[in-house]
Amino acid sequence: MFSKMDPAKRTLVMLCGMVFTMVSLSFASVPLYDWFCRVTGYGGTTLEADAAPDQILDKTINVRFDGSLTSNMAWEFKPVEREMTVRIGETGLAFYEAYNPTDRPIAGSASYNVFPFTAGGFFTKIDCFCFEEQVLQPGERVQMPVTFFVDPEIVEDRDGKYIDAITLSYTFYEIPLEDTQAALDIAPATDENNDIN
Repeated sequence: MFSKMDPAKRTLVMLCGMVFTMVSLSFASVPLYDWFCRVTGYGGTTLEADAAPDQILDKTINVRFDGSLTSNMAWEFKPVEREMTVRIGETGLAFYEAYNPTDRPIAGSASYNVFPFTAGGFFTKIDCFCFEEQVLQPGERVQMPVTFFVDPEIVEDRDGKYIDAITLSYTFYEIPLEDTQAALDIAPATDENNDIN
């Protein structure tokens, strides 16, 4: 049937098919790239695990912590401790502090990476505030933990064995408040004892 079409219509159908395929691939490329980076640690993307490995080496590595905000984020955000030394394979625990100095609740989410980028495949988070959105009420100050380890396989890697310091960076950006959270924040306080029957 396709070969019996008018050549102009056939060309139009083929062009429409190509445009549809290209648009579909462009939308699929973002989640596929994100998946690729998370699996391989490419571009400084860290890995995730449920627990630290059983093997802890005597070799140590310095882990530096960095915190920043996008230009439209009204929070204050910084690491509590700027640097720590951990043994490779040992579980580390670090805290970041966030403060909302405004008079409105603000929801935020954090993007993250490590430097050097080759360390991404060996820096593994067990638990992190960055796994879910954070909502700070007006004037609220919180300390948010990140639990991590550096995989012992780093000492066997062709490039990783030369790494003696890793920088973990977070950038917080504002996200829209969920409708239920926004409604809770603006709901007037009621006194249940003042019900009139």
